[in-house]
Amino acid sequence: MKEEEIEESSSSVRFLRTGSGRWVDGSEVDSESPPWSLLDDEEIREGYGSVRRRLSKKPKRVDSFDVEAMEIVGAHGHHNKDVSVWRTLSLAFQTLGVVYGDLGTSPLYVFSDVFSKVTITSDVDILGALSIVIYTIALIPLTKYVFVVLKANDNGEGGTFALYSLICRYAKVNLLPNRQPADEHISSFKLKLPTPELERALNIKEALEHKSHLKTLLLLLVLMGTSMVIGDGILTPAISVMSAVSGLQGQIKGFGTDALVITSIFILVGLFSIQRFGTSKVGFTFAPALALWFFSLGAIGLYNLIKHDITVLKAFNPAYIYLFFRKNTFNGWSALGGCVLCITGAEAMFADLGHFSVRSIQIAFSFVVFPCLLLAYMGQAAYLSRYPGSTHRIFYDSVPEALFWPVFVIATIAAIIASQAMISASFSVIKQAMALGCFPRLKIVHTSRKLMGQIYIPVVNWFLMIMCVLVVAAFRSTTDIANAYGIAEVGVMLVSTTLVTLVMLLIWQTNLFLALCFPILFGFIELVYFSAVLSKILEGGWLPLAFASFFLCMMYIWNYGSVLKYQSEVREKISMDFMLELGSTLGTVRVPGIGLLYNELVQGIPFVFGRFLLELPAIHSTIVFVCIKYVPVPVVPQEERFLFRRVCPKDYHMFRCVARYGYKDVRKEDHHAFEQLLVESLEKFLRKEAQEMALESSLNEQDLDSVSVRSRESGVQDYEGIDELNVPLMRDQRLQEAGTSSVSGDAFPSLPASVMSTEEDPSLEYELSALREASDSGFTYLLGQGDVRAKKSSFFLKKLVINYFYGFLRRNCRGGAATMKVPHMNIIQVGMTYMV
Repeated sequence: MKEEEIEESSSSVRFLRTGSGRWVDGSEVDSESPPWSLLDDEEIREGYGSVRRRLSKKPKRVDSFDVEAMEIVGAHGHHNKDVSVWRTLSLAFQTLGVVYGDLGTSPLYVFSDVFSKVTITSDVDILGALSIVIYTIALIPLTKYVFVVLKANDNGEGGTFALYSLICRYAKVNLLPNRQPADEHISSFKLKLPTPELERALNIKEALEHKSHLKTLLLLLVLMGTSMVIGDGILTPAISVMSAVSGLQGQIKGFGTDALVITSIFILVGLFSIQRFGTSKVGFTFAPALALWFFSLGAIGLYNLIKHDITVLKAFNPAYIYLFFRKNTFNGWSALGGCVLCITGAEAMFADLGHFSVRSIQIAFSFVVFPCLLLAYMGQAAYLSRYPGSTHRIFYDSVPEALFWPVFVIATIAAIIASQAMISASFSVIKQAMALGCFPRLKIVHTSRKLMGQIYIPVVNWFLMIMCVLVVAAFRSTTDIANAYGIAEVGVMLVSTTLVTLVMLLIWQTNLFLALCFPILFGFIELVYFSAVLSKILEGGWLPLAFASFFLCMMYIWNYGSVLKYQSEVREKISMDFMLELGSTLGTVRVPGIGLLYNELVQGIPFVFGRFLLELPAIHSTIVFVCIKYVPVPVVPQEERFLFRRVCPKDYHMFRCVARYGYKDVRKEDHHAFEQLLVESLEKFLRKEAQEMALESSLNEQDLDSVSVRSRESGVQDYEGIDELNVPLMRDQRLQEAGTSSVSGDAFPSLPASVMSTEEDPSLEYELSALREASDSGFTYLLGQGDVRAKKSSFFLKKLVINYFYGFLRRNCRGGAATMKVPHMNIIQVGMTYMV
């Protein structure tokens, strides 16, 4: 069918209210009922008696596209980390290039920034600053992340959104009300409800679910952490590249600030320009290059420590921290803004967990990164104890003269790799935000056929590049950029501390004392650092706050508008009574073909379908309501991706398909492949449904007399017989739990051949032949192009947000047809306006 667009500007016309059609609220679940619930009440009363009461407890229905999906629950852990020792060591080596690039380049600028606030006048200044750095690294990355936060992963995935999705699984805190009980059967869901013994966990769960302001506060916290990560994607390339290139200032005569800025901008433009090619082609060099960099840090640090002043080892005594603050007071507190830079990139250990394993990250940090960083900082402190005037370019001054150029090249490569890691992390976190409905739809390019996590977002890439260039050109100094950098880093850490504390209380059900020790200890340290970096707001600290505020507002407005639009669709969905009155012809002509109506509802008949019935002269013989839905898990296995259900009686030939994706899943299905999968899975579903109906009918006939006899003898309803009617679906689960692996084959050995034979079910054969005929006639994609407007009675702020800000984002984001990858020649669109 050729492309056709039907645009209509009327504001939410309720054209289906006329006549006897009725509208229902969002609580209606008419289209979700099992097939037998569609029988007329009088028929049930006349012929079934007590059987109707027994059917009041409905068995669980297998409504997956692939009915064998339940066979393999638990077999799809997409992060199976039970690997050999050599594989773990190999992953640990690879983490050096992906996870620790940012953390590894911090020695380039930490002491330079610290001693720009504090003048070295005695050994107390050097030893105090070194002691702060040592214990900061030991407490935050080592103790907090390696031993605690890494365990709060979501099926092997880490990061702010992973924590949020984990909380969403245990408590219904997602503002989008599209959760289904069937989602909990996904193998990666792995849901274990809080035990009733811990009343505290249940109270927290109840408070989160029933208080909307807590849901909103939690979402804002997650969005704030995400905004800070995007801010890191701007500041990390700027400070890392400038710090590496600054080594030329003392080595080449005439290489001043202007040359430093121009060279840095040239490297940054080149770095962002190659993003569209992906990292897979050069990724194999990352780990060896960073391994060489950490070896250089450790070797140079050990050389300076032995040659200049080994007595700086006294900094392991924390008393020097007290002496440092007593001597420098306010300047010492201000210098904390530089000390915190020694843990920049620590959040990457958790955010990049999905590519590796907990054990590999722990091994790499504990045995390589941590000792090398300690040696690097102690070596620089030893050099400063002899040459206190070298604070401005301490790293390169401490490098032996003969090794300057090799170290400069390695440092520049390390800075580029660290920048690359944060740029990729920005792409990844924005994709996750889009998946959870918190970011406008943007074009995503997949740069690798094998590694689906490697993506490229053109709009974000060029935005980050422009911002990086402006930051370098405006600040012209690593010191001012460092002031901005610290706020973004500590902000992300505070968010992760809060979310992990909630995970401890709600999910882990940790002892209350231990659970409170975590935020008290680490939250206190991070708040002290945050207060120090906030004092630099006028010196550049305003920049990450501006970035975070911009992205926070954009993401929250998009989520707010999307939730209102979804709630409006739920309120205005079409009544099942009205559909039954229309009859199987739907009040129009049914022509061969399959119509795929994309919508966001997981249940009920969408409002836009009525518009198509009014506007089109005919409707397709088979209608499938397709809903693309993201669930709070990282990855949904392909076998468990689809839910398929019947809508209305059989002669309507209407079905619902819910395609479920995790926030790390990649949608790259070709529409031809999707159409073929849909038809094959629909045929399988129809056959399975016929088997279930035949079995139900057989059991009813066999048990009706015995149920009546028992009821008359006892005088009461015998509820113990209810479970007998749950065969085979409930029995499938019992067999599965007992170790039975087959659902579709072994679950029916006791059924007579006449029950299982499809040849004796003419309605099934008719429906299958009608489906094949419709498939041969082709597919048409029915899309609703919806606009959202605030009601006239709404407050001014709501009108401003919805009509202008959210409207601007919707008009400029990626269109639904492009996002769903549907062929333009087979699209019919109808325009409509939702009043919210």
